[in-house]
Amino acid sequence: MLSRPSLIKPIKQILKMSRRRAATKKGMEESEESLPTTSAQVQKEVEKSQEDVKVKVSKWEPDNWRDTLENLREMRKDFKAPVDTMGCSKCCDDEADEKTKRFWALVSLMLSSQTKDQVTFDAMSRLKKEGLLPENLIKWETKKLEELLVPVSFYRNKAKFLKQTSQILVDKYNSDIPNTVNELMKLPGVGPKMAHICMNVAWGVVSGIGVDTHVHRITNRLKWTRKPTKDPEKTRIALEEWLPFELWDEINLILVGFGQTICTPVSPKCDACANNAICPSANVKKPKSKGKK
Repeated sequence: MLSRPSLIKPIKQILKMSRRRAATKKGMEESEESLPTTSAQVQKEVEKSQEDVKVKVSKWEPDNWRDTLENLREMRKDFKAPVDTMGCSKCCDDEADEKTKRFWALVSLMLSSQTKDQVTFDAMSRLKKEGLLPENLIKWETKKLEELLVPVSFYRNKAKFLKQTSQILVDKYNSDIPNTVNELMKLPGVGPKMAHICMNVAWGVVSGIGVDTHVHRITNRLKWTRKPTKDPEKTRIALEEWLPFELWDEINLILVGFGQTICTPVSPKCDACANNAICPSANVKKPKSKGKK
């Protein structure tokens, strides 16, 4: 049998190891819970992991893109689009607190998929009148939520996603929204486009280019990708390869508004476009002459 003094050292070692494991576990738990809470903190974290992204990874760039972009900026000054007055950022009230604004930004983006800005804006107005907060939304009956969303496209699916997302936010994020693209994309119904725009609007962080159907369509018409892309996510990757990082913030709003007013999906108004002479697709859209005058 071991004497009392010979037992003391092993016991001390065991206790020391136990305390070390407990401290490590506690540190891990605290690091998971202590997320940055301000846009400045989030931006700092993103910039740490984005230094290589800010530098062009491709020497290729499309012809005349600077002239094209400047023309787009000038046209957007003259042509006000629905996104300018009823887009995601316009669905948040100035008097609301920052945490609530972030949630509203996320909800408006979730509703906006394949839905016109006017319809999304009106639906957001109805939801806010009912007290649009995660802890309130999870208590609403599904039927009530669906009625508030009509005529939003796929309103039944979106109602389900909103309830699921709200429960996650309450349980995991203290009723706030995640502050990383990866965590946002884990929420039901949230894709890359929504995540990147939400980071910008809600957290004030440029994490990537938000590419929706307008940006996808116009980018391919302008041949701003090395080769044609088949979906918005591939367009985002191709666009980020050459477009300077400092332009990522503005390009979505410029192209979305341009797509809503001039470069429409059907019968684009090429005659009203300042890029008519340099756009690779402009001549394709012009009607053929029926004969000599």
